[in-house]
Amino acid sequence: MKKLDFLSTLFVGIDVSSKSNVICALDFQSNKLLQGSFPNNQPGSEEFASKVASLLEGSKFKTVIFALESTSFYGIHIANYLSSCSLLLLHNPYVYCLNPKMIANYKKSFLGLSKTDPIDAFVIADFARVGRINVEPWRGSQYLALQRLTRHRLHLVECITKEKTYMVSNIFLKFSELSVLKDDEHPFTSNHTATATAILTEMLSLEDLANMPIEQLVDFVCRTSKNRFANPEKVASILLQAARNSYRLDKCLYEPLTISIASSFNCISAYQAEIKIIDKAIDKAIKGLNPVEYQCLISIPGIGPVFAAGILSEIGSISSFHSHEALAMYAGLVWKQNQSGNFSADDTRMSKAGNKYLRYYLIEAANSVRNNVPEYGNFYLKKYAEVKTHQHKRALALTSRKLIRLIFGLLANNQLYSAKRVSLTE
Repeated sequence: MKKLDFLSTLFVGIDVSSKSNVICALDFQSNKLLQGSFPNNQPGSEEFASKVASLLEGSKFKTVIFALESTSFYGIHIANYLSSCSLLLLHNPYVYCLNPKMIANYKKSFLGLSKTDPIDAFVIADFARVGRINVEPWRGSQYLALQRLTRHRLHLVECITKEKTYMVSNIFLKFSELSVLKDDEHPFTSNHTATATAILTEMLSLEDLANMPIEQLVDFVCRTSKNRFANPEKVASILLQAARNSYRLDKCLYEPLTISIASSFNCISAYQAEIKIIDKAIDKAIKGLNPVEYQCLISIPGIGPVFAAGILSEIGSISSFHSHEALAMYAGLVWKQNQSGNFSADDTRMSKAGNKYLRYYLIEAANSVRNNVPEYGNFYLKKYAEVKTHQHKRALALTSRKLIRLIFGLLANNQLYSAKRVSLTE
């Protein structure tokens, strides 16, 4: 939380639901100055803001802090409205969306407290009053617009992953041997290439494939792959052998399985087409928002437009963070200490109590950067070799933490990446 004069600050806790916003306003002495419930819509928000403005008018309060839990999407409208409400601008409004876990743990300090909406609003207001807020204020509509695009893109990627995972069972049922071939034995880079798709959807049964002359199958492979295979005869031979080794099914099963597999491929193609549209919208939004910081990020080898936009949409301006430790804490890329007396545990858990979307983009970016920057690749391998369990996850998380230091240094100094100056930002 920014440094404020708490004695002249009004603290307003908001318990948000789909239908209503229950509020409780406290001064620094914990006196309840305003309580009530307002509909979670435009007229209700205007009435709520008017009540708060009337309370602030002619009072000792110079600043007002609004705090609410970051629960799903129900609080977005009220947070966005309060941060830009003309009735409140003279009183320097700050709007904070808080982690529900922090509020739940803070509430445990009140012994015997009941569970009601007014009590929850009071606890949130009191949490703000005692200065426990350690997140950044609401950043406004521009960052929200970019954030909705980047988060929707992630949603589409997750849909593709889920669809591919679901399709595995149908592929195994139709062509069991193709599903279990190892990488060095597999004729395709994946079961989602053009030729693999054609094999699984154009050929109704394995009998069609197993009984096909090798010359005809070679022509099929060349046509569907557009002659991309250096040795189509070998690919055709592997397919024939896999078809002969696969389980046979009753004829009534082949058509439903083929239809299901083709439907999954259609869904994946539709998701991929939508991602291209979203990428264009992200590119347009990021260039009009913060082009300098965007250029700083994409100058890092391995970080492209998608990762850069995702990171910036979640952190906003780097000026919101006083250090790389604060940025790491906001992302949840910190580790809890487990120490008692002379004992200090080597195996500690990542906090994960921060922004999960930012954490995702940072970890994925680190995975890409380690493949493009030798220093980060060597750091990853060093951390990988230090333990015998969870090697990849641990090494990648620590590489992400190292990347945060670089990102903070570049953004804070408005610098482009240079391998010679990395040590200056670390």
